Amino acid sequence: MILTTTPTIEGRPIRDYKGVVTGETIIGANFLKDFMAGIRDIVGGRSGSYEKVLREAKDTSMKEMEERAAALGANAVVGIDIDYETIGQGNSMLMVAVSGTAVVL
Repeated sequence: MILTTTPTIEGRPIRDYKGVVTGETIIGANFLKDFMAGIRDIVGGRSGSYEKVLREAKDTSMKEMEERAAALGANAVVGIDIDYETIGQGNSMLMVAVSGTAVVL
């Protein structure tokens, strides 16, 4: 399955549009990660724990979208958009939503 943020794939004409597909992931950040990230914010540096959670959420959302596209008979998803949001009380949860157009090349 080809996944791309571009609206087309060079040299590969789109033969059929199957529709919009999405993938969503909501992940809670636990207290220890919040505490360690807060310390890193005070002393500087990157928060490896949050970066890892962010990557995992994006990868899970992309995989879900890919599975939905495959179920429609698509072999590619074009025009992918990735959105990140914090939600919940005190912004304690991270939501990653991806969307794109499932197509047959």
